[in-house]
Amino acid sequence: MSVLLAAFESHSPEQIRQALGEGASAVDPIDGKLPIDWLIEMYPRTLRFQECLRVMLDAGARIADPQLQAILLDDPSSLSAGNRFHLECAYTCLHDVAALHVCAEYNSVRCAAALLKAGADVNAKAGIDADGIGGQTPLFHTVNSNGNYCRPMMDLLIAAGADLDIRLQALVWGKGFEWETVVFDVSPISYAQCGLYFQFHRREEIVYSNIDSLYRKRHGRTAPVRNVPNKYLDDARVFPPRL
Repeated sequence: MSVLLAAFESHSPEQIRQALGEGASAVDPIDGKLPIDWLIEMYPRTLRFQECLRVMLDAGARIADPQLQAILLDDPSSLSAGNRFHLECAYTCLHDVAALHVCAEYNSVRCAAALLKAGADVNAKAGIDADGIGGQTPLFHTVNSNGNYCRPMMDLLIAAGADLDIRLQALVWGKGFEWETVVFDVSPISYAQCGLYFQFHRREEIVYSNIDSLYRKRHGRTAPVRNVPNKYLDDARVFPPRL
């Protein structure tokens, strides 16, 4: 792994600056992909993402779409709700999605609030492919996010009237990556529970916290969860810690 990609992996602005200062390029492709695309498409979701992105932009990297750049930086100063986006994403698919889907995936709360205030559809649907996969609303991007980083977006969307009854024929996780997984007959609550899949790498406590929040809103009572953390799975020698 290149020094720059290692810095992306830890979302460390300091390490990115150091790598660039030692000769790493902000614009030369790494394994056929631009460095800034590696940063955007993969790696954690943390509060340091925007600073990492700014370091790369200051070093000469470019995002072709100014609307996308504004969303990723959570800068609502120049947004419109009409754009559609097509991004590669290590998590919930971002092919043919609205601006609010991208906000949801990257926890761009300020942009999302501005879009909703301007009349963006909280239940906007992503495109559906020839196999019937897709059609998710922005909420799906928040219910099992890396490190539960997008929980604020989940709460914002629920408060704005996100549909908890929607059910999709199928949805793909990690499209094009080694962990690509299609889940079938999926709702926001069942997709939250998919965080228990090994390839999702999510902590049980976080999974069930999100389920309970969704369940309370949907059914008006606490979710009847049991045995969390699951005693059978509580063995770090076999099951490494999840995010």
